[in-house]
Amino acid sequence: MAAPATTPQGAPHRPAPPGTSGPTLRRASLSAADIAFFVISAAAPLTVMAGTSPVAIGAGGLGAPVGYLLAGATLALFAIGFTTMARHVRHGGGFYAFITRGLGRPAGFGAATLALLAYNGMQIGVHGLFATATQEALEAFWGVHLPWPPLAFAGIGIIWYLGHRSIDFGAKVLGVLLVAETGILVLLAGGVLLHGGAHGLAADSFTPAHVLVPGTGAVLAFAFAAFTGFESTAIYRREARDPARTIPRATYVAVAFLGLFYAFIIWIIVQAYGPDRIVAAALSDPSGLFFSATTRYVGAWATDLMHIFIVTSIVASQLAFHNAINRYALSLAQEGVLPAALGRVHPRNRSPYVAGAVQSGLAVLVVAGFAVAGADPYQQLLLWMNTPGMLGLLALQALTAAAVPLFFRRFAHGEGAWRTRVAPIAAAVLMTGALGLVISKIDLMTAAPLATNTVLVLLVPAAFLLGLVLARRVRRSRPAVYAGFAAEPAEADEDDGEAPDGPATATATTATSGTAHP
Repeated sequence: MAAPATTPQGAPHRPAPPGTSGPTLRRASLSAADIAFFVISAAAPLTVMAGTSPVAIGAGGLGAPVGYLLAGATLALFAIGFTTMARHVRHGGGFYAFITRGLGRPAGFGAATLALLAYNGMQIGVHGLFATATQEALEAFWGVHLPWPPLAFAGIGIIWYLGHRSIDFGAKVLGVLLVAETGILVLLAGGVLLHGGAHGLAADSFTPAHVLVPGTGAVLAFAFAAFTGFESTAIYRREARDPARTIPRATYVAVAFLGLFYAFIIWIIVQAYGPDRIVAAALSDPSGLFFSATTRYVGAWATDLMHIFIVTSIVASQLAFHNAINRYALSLAQEGVLPAALGRVHPRNRSPYVAGAVQSGLAVLVVAGFAVAGADPYQQLLLWMNTPGMLGLLALQALTAAAVPLFFRRFAHGEGAWRTRVAPIAAAVLMTGALGLVISKIDLMTAAPLATNTVLVLLVPAAFLLGLVLARRVRRSRPAVYAGFAAEPAEADEDDGEAPDGPATATATTATSGTAHP
């Protein structure tokens, strides 16, 4: 049996700063299902299936479903150490808190700046996809063509409003949108199964002859990218009910659902076209692969719904990432690293409304910059912003996996070696390999020239290095803030579930176990 949640002996506690008052995040608002909705919505299953899986099928052929199963299995391995550490680290800072406690404060600062780049890149870039998907829907239904920038700005306004509302309101919205986008795919699956596919149902996709092919590497690259956002469960710790149980459950539910659902739906689309035609169909019309199958097996009305639900799927993904970014900014502001204004919480909605407004303002500036430059909303705004975001999240996962065994070696605990050493080390190796694999296939994802891809890849280590520079500066100019970075909240605050994680005011505590040395 796993050990109960404990505070590692010697880990510094950070008391709330003197004078800190005012509203805080709404505690005990989110169930495991609510958090799973945020996580799965961030992955945007319908958008991933209809938008990128045809490219993976074209590259990997019939064995593409197995690639998504393998990616899911790797991330489930990562989740073992991640959720085990989540029972002992009560800080609400997600990745950067975990990495700080395992690899040290400089690495934690690097993780914080990298997380801000990654989540902002993922969220802002998708405004380009929202604009193009909305354009296509308007043209399909009413024959109306609107330029993409106004549509992207409208999307920013929608996401700002939804993020400004309470977290439980957002969870309800995401729940409805997630049911809609997965429901239309289940409807397609039902039609294909009832008709017996193009030539009868077969399990060819799972045979070694179709899995062990040169294109499997490309499939794995797309598969790992399809899981982005699942790790954000820990960010909602302060708003979760019984976080020691809720966060692990939500994490495992999200990984299991995405891995199995992705593999099943890709197998369904293979059956819809037949093993002899699926690769040619995916290569000749990747954007229409799912729409054509839906029209054939369900009906044109379902295809119309799919057009609508892709737009709502994108909204759900953007909202999930927007909420994650805001909570990172809130935590870092209350640490004393970012401006204090970003740590304000709305008195009624209990949302980090200032951080949300700033993030939305940043999105307006970036989208406006791409629009003024005459950029393509899909090929450039989406892909150029999403690529460093996706790479950054993979890098953070690898660093977190590496931090787990180093964290647990510093104090006595009741967790087993499998959870604290074997699985995390294996996950760190596999996640590093996945990152290298995705980088090696980056041209398939961006269709950009080498120079552009090089810049996109280098943004990730550059963001991490910026954090190292920031760590050195804060350590020299504000030693109390540095000493309290990612420290445990005070016991009383944790009991309330509402305490802000403010900057430390006590003198630096030298950790002897359970936390990383400076």
